[in-house]
Amino acid sequence: MNWLLKARPVSTFLSASVFAGALLAGGSALAQSFPSKPVSLVVPYPAGGVSDVIARSLNNTLAKHLGQPVLVENLGGAGGGIAAQKVLNAPADGYMIFQGSPNELVLSPLTNAAIKYKAEDFRLVQMITINPLVMLARKDLPASNGDELMAYARKTAAEGKPMTYASVGPGSLYHLLGAHMSQLTGVPMTHVPYKGGAPATQDLLAGQVDIFMTPYSKSQVAMVEEGKLKAPAVLSAERQEMFSKVPTLNESKALKGFVFETWAGFFVRKNTPEPVVQALHKALSEVASDPAVRAALEAQAMIVPRPLGLSALDKLYADNTARYRAIARDMHLQPQ
Repeated sequence: MNWLLKARPVSTFLSASVFAGALLAGGSALAQSFPSKPVSLVVPYPAGGVSDVIARSLNNTLAKHLGQPVLVENLGGAGGGIAAQKVLNAPADGYMIFQGSPNELVLSPLTNAAIKYKAEDFRLVQMITINPLVMLARKDLPASNGDELMAYARKTAAEGKPMTYASVGPGSLYHLLGAHMSQLTGVPMTHVPYKGGAPATQDLLAGQVDIFMTPYSKSQVAMVEEGKLKAPAVLSAERQEMFSKVPTLNESKALKGFVFETWAGFFVRKNTPEPVVQALHKALSEVASDPAVRAALEAQAMIVPRPLGLSALDKLYADNTARYRAIARDMHLQPQ
């Protein structure tokens, strides 16, 4: 091997050095110039839902840190797949950020045959919230805890009218939760997909669907307090502060151990240049540490974790991808 090194012309080393230097200089210049135009924050659900609340709580603060406007773009459909695909179809330059979760990037491709991307096509740049989940129900549903809910579900299934559960699309986390609940209990239930949380909640208010397991914001808490909706249970291990009188599913006999939560983060295409990723990571970390942003999100019943480094984020995303794929595999979910 040494003779190859000795025989190689000096010009080769010079060329390689020049090339490496050019790459470093180019990366530095890219980091310094980014962004030079407005940035789009793509939300995979219609306006009015929890995801939209997150985006509009921080886009102006993010704009200040980036020095460019940050425009929120709502694009629902296919369990978040339409919005995710739009980001993948755009140049990998950091000007289009996807605000999402494993729900859209891991689960949707596993159950929706029309979705051709995979989780590894995206890179997580920063987390922003951990979102507890609540089971909302139409106001006249005769159940106030997990055991009463399953008793009602068994009764309606025996009558040939299975209990209906809403989701934000086929393959979404909320679809998986309903299917998982049905499988665990052996009780048939009917899945009703929507394009986002807002239209699902509207049909819940109208009594068109029975339950909806979802992240929640202050508006959903108010609907329950006003008697417009019921909350038979929360899906966290412990009771939630904003739903302090609502039992957990884990407290029931029928659904003990049924504990789930979700989180939201910001993603870019995996081949986005590293200097751009680092610039976005720095800005988003500053946003996640901003007292006003944290207060606004926490007021909506969301948990704002401390910002993570890029290597920790890579591991978190990979671990979550493996976990949700394992659940889907155990449930024998197939793309349809």
